[in-house]
Amino acid sequence: MSVTSTIQSAVIAALEQLYNQAFSAKDFQINQTKPEFEGDYTVVLFSLLKPLKQSPDALGKTLGAYLTETHPSLFSAFNVIKGFLNLNIAGSYWGAVLNDNYQDGMYGRKEKKGKTIVVEYASPNTNKPLHLGHLRNIFLGWSISEILKADGYDVVKTCIANDRGIHICKSMVAWQKFANGATPESTGAKGDHFVGDYYVLFGTEYKKEIQELTAKGMPEAEAEKEAPIMKAAQQMLVDWEAGKPEVIALWKKMNSWVYAGFDITYKRIGSDFDKMFYESDTYLLGKKLVEEGLQKGVFFKKEDNSVWVDLTADGLDEKIVQRKDGTAVYITQDIGLAVEKYEAYRYDQSIYVVGDEQNYHFKVLQLICRKLGLPSSEGIYHLSYGMVELPSGRMKTREGTVVDADDMIDEMIKVAAQKTEELGKVKDFTPDELDKLYNTIGLGALKFFILRVDPRKRMIFNPEESIDFHGFTASFVQFSHARAKAILRNEQPDQHFSLQHNEALLPLEKELIILLERYPAIIQQAAYEHNPSVIVNYCYELAKAFNSFVTEHRVLKAETENKKQLRLRICQMTANVIASGMALAGIEVPERM
Repeated sequence: MSVTSTIQSAVIAALEQLYNQAFSAKDFQINQTKPEFEGDYTVVLFSLLKPLKQSPDALGKTLGAYLTETHPSLFSAFNVIKGFLNLNIAGSYWGAVLNDNYQDGMYGRKEKKGKTIVVEYASPNTNKPLHLGHLRNIFLGWSISEILKADGYDVVKTCIANDRGIHICKSMVAWQKFANGATPESTGAKGDHFVGDYYVLFGTEYKKEIQELTAKGMPEAEAEKEAPIMKAAQQMLVDWEAGKPEVIALWKKMNSWVYAGFDITYKRIGSDFDKMFYESDTYLLGKKLVEEGLQKGVFFKKEDNSVWVDLTADGLDEKIVQRKDGTAVYITQDIGLAVEKYEAYRYDQSIYVVGDEQNYHFKVLQLICRKLGLPSSEGIYHLSYGMVELPSGRMKTREGTVVDADDMIDEMIKVAAQKTEELGKVKDFTPDELDKLYNTIGLGALKFFILRVDPRKRMIFNPEESIDFHGFTASFVQFSHARAKAILRNEQPDQHFSLQHNEALLPLEKELIILLERYPAIIQQAAYEHNPSVIVNYCYELAKAFNSFVTEHRVLKAETENKKQLRLRICQMTANVIASGMALAGIEVPERM
């Protein structure tokens, strides 16, 4: 039980004993005491004043005196300031927390909740390589999955491969037109990069054809529809949905190139999935549900034979669910996917990790699922996140201005090597150890810099700022872990030593133990908010406090044996919690740096 829960239980029991009234934890707040006041935790009394018919001062003094008298091993002192009861937690309590938990690297893991959450992330298109925007998506999805697991949920990590549609046909048409039979093997290119080059080439050729048509006097809007390469892509989509053998064969071949490339990147960044869904499967179920919706009157057909849903009564507008030529749109496959996920896992919640430009799309999806009476609808949750940009501005795939994920990873490892070597502390590392260290620092920096920002906010990523051994970075936290491990390599805590809990804790010792005790609550908060930044920011605060502690206090040459054993336990628990917290963000922590 956390210290907050322990205080809540003590306060509830005290109020019932003192005033013969029953309360619950929801009836009052407990916060950490503000730094400018004396105390560790504060009971906010205002919500209790009216039902108890007490003044703030009288209630605070009576409750504080009762708590310190009846729970001397928990409360050592109290003070009351304007409706706030500030409580000092006894040093013996913090000593017991440390002694009971310093060896447990998974400190904070919860009991199983018996609820299933499906998390969908990555969701790439099979016409281009992964880019920096995908990395934010993948890091968020993977991390929130691990955080939810740590909070006791059964989690299924899923990915939907957007492997069909007009965008896929564009790269296929460009390959037919310009490749002359080239393959990733014949060119030595990574498969996803190879196909992505043809998608960019399609855009270049499309612009060229529009310019040629407008030069002949055709209006631009008409030229965009009549450009031969675009018409070829549209026809290919129709042929694909009709199952034309040569089109299907080309589609399978080009997708296999892309999947091989994706797998290499996923392994590099440590991402994994429990289940892969494919749009080429789910869109068929979606089209079937569209037909059922037409029969139920949920959807309607326009004169051109396209199918729509009218959501104006719900404060939105009309939304197309099937094109006039009978081909599916994104929302079609998403309806089918929602049903397929629910039938497979009977989830309590289905989280879609998708950028905030799709906020409207997910409002529409949930509304349509409700109107169709699908049980999958109520669990739909859009984890909306802001776009990641570079100092130079926003990236655009069709213009070839995106930052490739593989290139970004290579750049991060290069920067990690450069900055580490500048410190000159790795001369005794073998080449293999250095390669592993640079990968650990580089990837850790990338993940930490992206995850430290609240998902709802847009962010600017700067590789040079992300690796700083003294800044708000993964490398600082990793260094702190290595620093703790360096102390523990000299001496481990003596498990048989009887730690004396009645010895007064120094401020930095107490600050660290209080921070460490909060770890389970931090996991719970991050899970509730679907927000990995709660975890990585906590790890940074813990690393800062630890560095202040070891700078100020000797560990191996402490004043007494009790202090040495206390501080060794602090070092071990700090290392364990940092390793556990950073692991929830997918970040490794080295034993030495």
